[in-house]
Amino acid sequence: MNTSGDERRNKILNAIGADARPISASALALSFGVSRQVIVSDVAILRASGHDIIATARGYMMERPPAGRYLGRVAVKHSRARTRDELMAIVGAGCVVVDVTVTHPFYGDLTGSLNLATAADVDEFIEHVESKKGKLLLDLTGGVHMHAISCESKDAFAEVQSKLSRMGILLPATS
Repeated sequence: MNTSGDERRNKILNAIGADARPISASALALSFGVSRQVIVSDVAILRASGHDIIATARGYMMERPPAGRYLGRVAVKHSRARTRDELMAIVGAGCVVVDVTVTHPFYGDLTGSLNLATAADVDEFIEHVESKKGKLLLDLTGGVHMHAISCESKDAFAEVQSKLSRMGILLPATS
């Protein structure tokens, strides 16, 4: 039993659990004096042990249920160029873009954790995608995708739906 590894993993859990914002593997590696790959391995061990750690583009965080918040889902369709506007409309209403999901013809639903809560989060995400020349999930589906959105209330979620509808990107709900 590797005591230093166990201790480090406990400290990683504490660090991730103490912050509502994602913490990058590089930042954790720096604080624990190990390589980024050691942190990635540690997180894999923690996840395999049943800890609800999610990986976002900005780092690791604990999966937290939106206690006392309304969680809604929207389906939208737009070009890559409208991504920033879409995300800003959601966070501008005080809501959090929890994730993005597309339905792929071979793999089924593919979901990426986003956890974007502020305009700064959106800008950082967009800058990261552009600097890495990354593909977005909407690139796989001709622009069609879904978001889980956490809001203070059902009224705030309705405001988001209204904004997205006025933008012409909200797909109609089916019953």
